[in-house]
Amino acid sequence: MTEKQSGVAAVERALAILNSFRPGDGSLSLHDIAERTGLYKSTILRLIVTLTQSHCIQRLDDGRYQLGSMLLHWGSMYQSSLRLDDHVLPVLRKLVDQTLEGASFFTREDNVRVCLFRVDSPRMLRDHVRAGDLLPLDKGAAGRVLCTFDRQLQPAGKMPTSPLVVTIGEREAEIAAVAAPVFGAGGSLRGALAVSGPSTRFDALAIQKISDAVYEAAVDLTRRLGGHPGMLPPYGGPPETNRSSR
Repeated sequence: MTEKQSGVAAVERALAILNSFRPGDGSLSLHDIAERTGLYKSTILRLIVTLTQSHCIQRLDDGRYQLGSMLLHWGSMYQSSLRLDDHVLPVLRKLVDQTLEGASFFTREDNVRVCLFRVDSPRMLRDHVRAGDLLPLDKGAAGRVLCTFDRQLQPAGKMPTSPLVVTIGEREAEIAAVAAPVFGAGGSLRGALAVSGPSTRFDALAIQKISDAVYEAAVDLTRRLGGHPGMLPPYGGPPETNRSSR
């Protein structure tokens, strides 16, 4: 093995040690890390010396290990340098390519939702939403997402069981939408991704395809914004469609 290859392998093993920590882990024993990484304990101990010196791993008095303060420092630097448009717009463009419908990213402002980013459908007949538009919170898939997935507003036992909301004719009689939440660091709700278009194009097969794409996009954007995809409920396909009673 060349020196370069050896160096890369050492980095991969060090990253495997850091990635062995999961949400909810207070600390891990050497045995825990070995089981989760598949590395020899001697290899782990050798790498932990460097990780400890760089404050990426901390050894506790009882011999167990926890993540170190340097990761918090890096996370803070990442969050401070994070530009939403660098991450949201590529995700929206991909959604439009996949679905041929318009894609939007909404956030909540008091009692309304605001469209921060929008990529239009290439089709002539489409849902007309623009960046900066203010829309109701109580109507439409994205509005429902922003109301029901905010963990600061909803008790833990009342969180939705599906990561998606599907509406037809709720905000506008001829418009349908599929939306999902996007989470950031600490489980904060950063916004809602939505794909919308004329309801005549949202049959069962189209809703399935769009739902798959929106869920994958929400997972991707959650990762990009420093969140954990596990914050989204398990995806088992499109939920029941909310149809307007008008």
